[in-house]
Amino acid sequence: MPAQIIRAKDRYHHETDWLSTYWHFSFDHYHDPKNVAFGPLRVFNDDTVQPGTGFPPHSHADMEIISYVLSGALEHRDSGGHRGVIGPGEVQVMSAASGITHAEYNPAATEPVHFLQIWLLPRRRGGQPRWAQRAFTPADRAGRLLAVVSGDGRGTLAIDQDATMYIAALGAGEAVKHAVNPDRRAYVFVIDGGVELNGDGLAAGDQARISGAAPLEIHATRASELLLIDLP
Repeated sequence: MPAQIIRAKDRYHHETDWLSTYWHFSFDHYHDPKNVAFGPLRVFNDDTVQPGTGFPPHSHADMEIISYVLSGALEHRDSGGHRGVIGPGEVQVMSAASGITHAEYNPAATEPVHFLQIWLLPRRRGGQPRWAQRAFTPADRAGRLLAVVSGDGRGTLAIDQDATMYIAALGAGEAVKHAVNPDRRAYVFVIDGGVELNGDGLAAGDQARISGAAPLEIHATRASELLLIDLP
């Protein structure tokens, strides 16, 4: 099935004095009944937070939340006593489960933090909240799709959903392949650079949604960073 391609300029943009964010799906005050979710992928926010500011304490339940820092640093605190700071290339997961209150801040004095926050609906409701983080180096993801989050947690951070998130850093001319099974779907986001996805050109900020069986080939037309989520 052909990919549904959504260009960077067509994302919903919200800006305040401390936050600039692009929402890929309905979120907060933005609601589009035709763009609520893609399978269990419910939220994909591309956030830039100014120094010394952030999201104040707020509560969630029954959601798997992934944060991936692109530049700067992001500090996490939650009601379970967890606290950590992640920098570029680092990934953090929080299973809100039966309920948790958390906050994210930019602890830097001068540098904004740019990160992606991704929410997936869990397989099961309730349970014990969890939190973990891990660093992945540019060498780890160079020239390949590197699994960083998955439902079984083997060699990755774990979430309670049958989904796998991959990241890749490709040099100009490099390519990666990914097979989407008939009962699966894939979500591709170009973080930086430019690629061709099965011949369709994608630039930084563009996304592609693929449903059903499809052999994907992603060819970097210049040095690029990208993210792919394989979903039920």
